[in-house]
Order: sequence, then structure tokens, then C-alpha cells
Amino acid sequence: MGGSPLFISAENDPVDLQKIREIAERVAESHGLEITELEFRGGSGKAGRLLRIFIERNAAGRKALQEQAATLPSVNVDWLAGVTHDDCARFSQEVSTILDVEDVVPGGAYTLEVSSPGLDRKLSKAADYERFVGSRVKLMTREPIAGNRHFEGRLESFDGSRISLESSPAKKKGKSQESRKVEIDLANVERANLVPEI
Repeated sequence: MGGSPLFISAENDPVDLQKIREIAERVAESHGLEITELEFRGGSGKAGRLLRIFIERNAAGRKALQEQAATLPSVNVDWLAGVTHDDCARFSQEVSTILDVEDVVPGGAYTLEVSSPGLDRKLSKAADYERFVGSRVKLMTREPIAGNRHFEGRLESFDGSRISLESSPAKKKGKSQESRKVEIDLANVERANLVPEI
């Protein structure tokens, strides 16, 4: 199964997503950031091609913010750890230059979008689950658990391969159901997102 993953655009130009990710991660790290998600979509014409990169503060960046915020009462560092417009602009300019010089996105014009993953960010790797223990999440499993594939609740713990979720089932026919603890293997998670709590 060797080789880098490729995305073949509508113009049949191979785009090496692994190479793009390596470049983006290198630039992100130099700015105290990390890549949470990267996607490439081809359009009907070359101008319709879109490379979208989502960035956020990395652990070192969050630690620096935490130290700065230590004097402030009850400040959630994850709220402070978001990226600014300037972060996105600097990252975008540097990544775009490298991608163009190295011709990593062959075939001409494409649009590069760089942004924060947002309050309802995807959880896609083990480190995401570790970081957001205590947060509310919504997830869908590949295989049903007790006849259900959709869960929402508080992420109580994560041991590296298994999620413990205090599930809050939706009301059915006007009746409220009790919360229950659900154990879910990470390999069984099809998709998961944070649920914003404001």
C-alpha cells in the first residue's frame, strides 16, 4: 500500500495530498499552529479547484496562552487558543508560496482557503479526544451500539482507543430518557464533532 495518497481533480491533474500536508504542517509548526483538516476539491474548471486547510494553535501555542492567561480568573484556554485573521493570512501566504514554487498543485489556478475549525470542530485523531475530555460531543458510529449509531453527550474519558461518553438521548414521543454511560471504540467512530457550549 506504499505511496502518497493522490486526489485526481476534474482536470486529471494528480494532487499529492500527503505532500501538501507535509508542507502545511511544517509551516504551521513554525507559527505555533497545527493542521486539523485538509481537503482538496476539483471544480468543473481549473478556477473551480479549492484547497481548504483548517488550522489551530498547537500544544506549545496553547501552553503559552495558558501561561499568559494564568492571571485571569476562569478563562477557558481553548477559547483563547483560536487563530486570528492575521494567523490565517500569514500561514496562507507562506504555504501558498511554497506550494507554487514546488508546483505541488499542478494544473494552474486553484483557491486556497485557510480558517479555524470553529466551535463545532471535527474530532479526527486520538489527540483531539484527549484534548477535549470534559467537552460535549456529537458522534456517529460505524456499527450500532445497543441499536443506536447517533450519540451526544459529555466526553468523560479517553484511554487511547476507547471513548467513555455520558450520553444524553433525545426525547422520544415527549418522554425524556435518562442519561447513560456509553463505551465506544475509537475505531467504531465514523465522525465526531464538538458541540458548542456558550
